[in-house]
Amino acid sequence: MEKSAFEQMARTWREKALSVSIHYGAGKAEAEDIAQDVMLRLWQMHDELDRYNSVEAIVALMSRRLLHNHQRRKPAEALSEAITVSLTASPHEELVTKENEEWLTARLQQLPTTQRTLLYLRQVERRSHEEIATLLGIEPTSVSTLLARARHTLLEEIKQRNKQ
Repeated sequence: MEKSAFEQMARTWREKALSVSIHYGAGKAEAEDIAQDVMLRLWQMHDELDRYNSVEAIVALMSRRLLHNHQRRKPAEALSEAITVSLTASPHEELVTKENEEWLTARLQQLPTTQRTLLYLRQVERRSHEEIATLLGIEPTSVSTLLARARHTLLEEIKQRNKQ
């Protein structure tokens, strides 16, 4: 594909990348990042674009996969934001709470990537099983199963910790 033809179509493809990213749950800033990545990848393969029937389909696929990769690589939200500590808590209580947060964060990081991502999407972002399934490209029943496994693993770890 010639440079001038690419430039003419670039705006349409960028809009497509933005809309797909937002449709699958990206925020505005994240969707902009993904659209930029898609455009860069399209430019890198601009000589080969003529052989494809639908570049827009490629843009949609790239956007969805890049979003999945972005969300997988996102660091888990700090548990300190999720747990509210009372202002009247004693220093000992604050220390125990901090140790618990650090322990749980470490256990979450030890979970397989898919389970950790599912927990994040469900517990932090409050997404439905159907949304998660669509976002990750898996069946809703698989979402339920993987969430149950992740929760069971964490529960067993908590039980082991409380025995000590």
